[in-house]
This record gives sequence, C-alpha cells and structure tokens, in this order.
Amino acid sequence: MANNQSVRRHLEAFTRGRIIGKLEEGRSVTSVAAEFGLAHSIVSRLSRQFQTTGKAIRGFSSGRLRGTTPADDRYIVLQARRNRRQTAGEIARHTTQATGRPISRFTMAKRLHGGGLFARRPVRCVPLTPAHRRRRSLWCREHRN
Repeated sequence: MANNQSVRRHLEAFTRGRIIGKLEEGRSVTSVAAEFGLAHSIVSRLSRQFQTTGKAIRGFSSGRLRGTTPADDRYIVLQARRNRRQTAGEIARHTTQATGRPISRFTMAKRLHGGGLFARRPVRCVPLTPAHRRRRSLWCREHRN
C-alpha cells in the first residue's frame, strides 16, 4: 500500500518574500500559488499574515520546554569536568538542589553528551597498593608465554 500523504515542509524566508512581492505587484493569489506550485490556501494565509502583522516570517511552535537553561547546561558540563568521578545521577541530584528544578539522570546524560562528555558511570574499585602491583607483576612474569 503506497503512502500518498504529502510531506509537509516550511517555506523558506526568501520564497515567502518572493510570494509577497508578487502579491504586492497586483497578481492574484491563485496565479501566484500556481507559479510556486503551492495550494492557494497557503498563499492566502501568507498574504493575510503579511497584511495584519507587516511581516512574513514563520512563527515558532511552542513545543515542550527544556528542563534546563543554557546556563544550567554550561554549569552541568563544568561540574562534570571538575569532578570526573561523579556519576550522571550524582550530578543530577546536585543540580536539582542548586536550581530547585527536578532533573533526571537521563536528561543529565543528554546535556553531558551535548558538552562532549560520555560514560558517566565510573567504575568503583578498591585502589591497588604497591604490594598488589608487585604480586601481579610477579604472576605475569611466571605466566609469560
């Protein structure tokens, strides 16, 4: 079964300007729409928008708000660089306390990825003593090929 739904795409600012220019020349909405290969409703809506606001720019949709601000994002990356042993969850808790807004560790991981930092799950192990190193070196020498 073929998908016959058209793909929605936004008009570029330059094309919007050309359409408005042709309408101001006195051309009809349908002739301009035919020339650009658009539905007449698109050209009509653009014309109405230009007449009421004086602008032909595309309005931005509201969308979902981000959990962090750009300043928060910079602070998060700074904290991660200062203490490289912190996990994403620990940074999230610290940032939540600092800002008062709840931030999940997944959001934290996304912000760290945006800042070029990855793998905030440092391995926690017992630090090796010089005696451990000596014994391991000795074992390696004994089991050499």
